[in-house]
Amino acid sequence: MNMEILRDALVDACLDGLSLFPFLFFTYLLLEYLEQYSSKKSLNMVANSGKWGPLVGALCGLLPQCGFAAAAANFYAARIISVGTLVAVFLATSDEMLPILISNAMPIGSILQIVFIKFIIGLSFGLICEILFSKKNRKVDIESLCKKEECHCAGAGVLRPALYHAVKIAVFVCAVTLCLNILMGVFGDNFWKYSIFKNRVFAPVVGALFGLVPNCSASIALSQMWVDGAISFGCLIAGLSSGAGVGLLVLFRVNENKGDNIKIVAITYVSAIIAGIFADMF
Repeated sequence: MNMEILRDALVDACLDGLSLFPFLFFTYLLLEYLEQYSSKKSLNMVANSGKWGPLVGALCGLLPQCGFAAAAANFYAARIISVGTLVAVFLATSDEMLPILISNAMPIGSILQIVFIKFIIGLSFGLICEILFSKKNRKVDIESLCKKEECHCAGAGVLRPALYHAVKIAVFVCAVTLCLNILMGVFGDNFWKYSIFKNRVFAPVVGALFGLVPNCSASIALSQMWVDGAISFGCLIAGLSSGAGVGLLVLFRVNENKGDNIKIVAITYVSAIIAGIFADMF
């Protein structure tokens, strides 16, 4: 394997971990504070008063990079937010799309159109999930999250456990990202351009599948390929909708219910395909 590929993969993985760390740290800081200083009754009231959750989730997901997707995965694992809110965040997240489109001097109108479409997708499917899948009288369960991570944080204050959680998840994300970056480097951009996206009839299906790769490379590749005219607009929308960056990776790391995780992946994937098909139609 080329040493340059290994070096670039390692640097990118470390940068991804460092950029994600502040989101993780403040997320766990809030979770630790809520666990230690909020009553169970008040926490459960907050968790079950989120009628506006998908709206807030879709708005937060619009911010560049995938920090809010990672934070939302942790909040969902602690049952502070609902599945509808989580899906809204995941679908609205575009990771590195904005920097790529801006660097390619795309018209601001086109960029805003994509951002608005992503917001509508996140809000719409988030509300549908809220109606169909959200449980009533959901109980916050931050203790299970701490138990899974074996932080032994009882009586340790707020800062130390938050730092422990954040570092542990950031290292995990860096390790997985490094492996994915090496694969991307070995196969190269041409593999993604000309092999996977050859059949444009199924472009949204394939684009959504590619978007599930838990790495910022997916959003970068999709955005650049759309700018270059290699994929359709529907394929772009499908891939960016299913692509929550490392959000899905963090979800599988912190949420013990693997069946629940698979259900969320399936919902995200199918929603992204539907969104991509409609984007190509209209």
